Amino acid sequence: MMYLKAFLIGGLICAFAQILIDHTKLTPARILVGYVCGGVILSGFGIYEKLVDFAGCGATVPLTGFGHCLAVSVAESINESGFIGILSGPLTGAAVGLGTAIFFGFILALLFNSKPL
Repeated sequence: MMYLKAFLIGGLICAFAQILIDHTKLTPARILVGYVCGGVILSGFGIYEKLVDFAGCGATVPLTGFGHCLAVSVAESINESGFIGILSGPLTGAAVGLGTAIFFGFILALLFNSKPL
């Protein structure tokens, strides 16, 4: 049942982004930034945590989940180290995901050649 919940919530999040791309003049970059900011805002109000509890990876994998990760990391870091946690929280919370993306991106760049447009 958890797979179905994850698929439905993740699919709805992605479908909403596709609707925004198709029916507005927003660029994909602005939609992506809006998703990250939306995840932060929803986490600030305590709404996104309930969505993560319900859908699991269906809510944490899209970009809204990245915003949620940043918000949770900042809150935990502020509780541990005070005001400086505003700066250190996002770096420690997102370090594993960003490091992994950079590492595998580098490996794939070594293995495959890009084609000219």
